[in-house]
Amino acid sequence: MGRVVAGGMPSGKPLSSQPIEAQGRMRSCVERQNLTMRMQMRRCARLTNAFSKNVPRLEHAVALHYMHDNSCRIHQSLRCTPAMEAGVTDHVWSLEEVVALLD
Repeated sequence: MGRVVAGGMPSGKPLSSQPIEAQGRMRSCVERQNLTMRMQMRRCARLTNAFSKNVPRLEHAVALHYMHDNSCRIHQSLRCTPAMEAGVTDHVWSLEEVVALLD
């Protein structure tokens, strides 16, 4: 026990020293973030008109998506933004504040 079977390293060594249960929880959080990004950003779905071929534009779109998701959008389960929950900020950011960071 304690070894990662699917998605592990070819040598059979564990990916980290954390127990399998903790790795599974982290993996599910990452997979949920990926699903949310794909569903909310249509440019990440290959069969759309907005599919990104330009890497810098994709990087900017992903950065804006995560900035909005973590600082502007109140999550139902947290009842606040993830940035507020983590103690990074003390208020819900407006889109004007996000745009002001670009200037």
